[in-house]
Amino acid sequence: MPASSRAVSFRRLFFFLGFLTCAVAALAQDNSSDAHISPREGPAIVTTAAVMDPSLDTYSKPIRKNVDLVLVPVTITDPWNRLVVGLAKDNFQVFEGKKPQQIKHFSSEDTPVSLGIIMDISGSMKQKMDRAREAVMRFCNDANPQDEFFMITFSDAPRVVADFTSRPEDILSNLAFPLVKGRTALLDAIYMGISKMQEARYSRKALLIISDGGDNHSRYTEREVKSLIKEADVTVYAVGTYDRYVPTEEEMLGPELLANIAEATGGQAFTLDNPNEMPAVAGRIGLEIRRQYVLAYRPEQSERDGKWHKIKIKLKISSKLGFLHVHAKAGYYASSQ
Repeated sequence: MPASSRAVSFRRLFFFLGFLTCAVAALAQDNSSDAHISPREGPAIVTTAAVMDPSLDTYSKPIRKNVDLVLVPVTITDPWNRLVVGLAKDNFQVFEGKKPQQIKHFSSEDTPVSLGIIMDISGSMKQKMDRAREAVMRFCNDANPQDEFFMITFSDAPRVVADFTSRPEDILSNLAFPLVKGRTALLDAIYMGISKMQEARYSRKALLIISDGGDNHSRYTEREVKSLIKEADVTVYAVGTYDRYVPTEEEMLGPELLANIAEATGGQAFTLDNPNEMPAVAGRIGLEIRRQYVLAYRPEQSERDGKWHKIKIKLKISSKLGFLHVHAKAGYYASSQ
């Protein structure tokens, strides 16, 4: 379905349900979220509207998964957390441990992604669900037509409410009338989401978590979830919307929990104290996924030792641009077979 037709379908769906209230206002908040690096002219600021021009989007086949090929999605931001686009393969260096690696494949194009949405529907989200729905709508609306999605909701326990689908409207329909109550089994939901990604169609995989508190009802521990994430090759993004005054220690630790999980995968966690900002931030995350650089390399010494191998991405650019920040996963577990 063309992106324009999809957008119309979303609007009709949410108009019917009475939930579309301020998507246009959220879009207006994104006017300057990207920086562009031009090889000849140096850095310049471009608007989000220009970056999202459909004429700039191209499709190429995703890099096929290979047991000896390490895939590394990379996001570059400036000090204002704006996305930096326009870099080339020669601007990147990959190190495994201390050993430089040869980049075998490089892409900055918008290739399909397998996306999982993990939505908090615990009792504390009751007053924030309208904004949360809009955030999911914004995230799906900016997707590549080839993307696939699934959704997990959680309160006392997580549940898959929408299996992998290429129709974002299937995701959105499950947010029509959720039963918002209960406690927060956040870690169990993340664990389920990572496990679900084993069924993913594409090599590039990402999770979007929307929650308003820390974990207070999970069986799995933070250590167990982090261990699983390291093995899963999934980029995690989180939108945490928190009350200014939190009554429990779990809620106080919520932002740090999500940040630790997201940053270990090369993703980001956004901490908000105003739920109205959720749609704009979700749109920003969707755009970031669209504008990632994807590097792939074959380790020079491919050891099937089952051990953790550290990855470091460095930029080869002018020292004047040394303030740019690199977001990439910290490493991977090698196969033991």
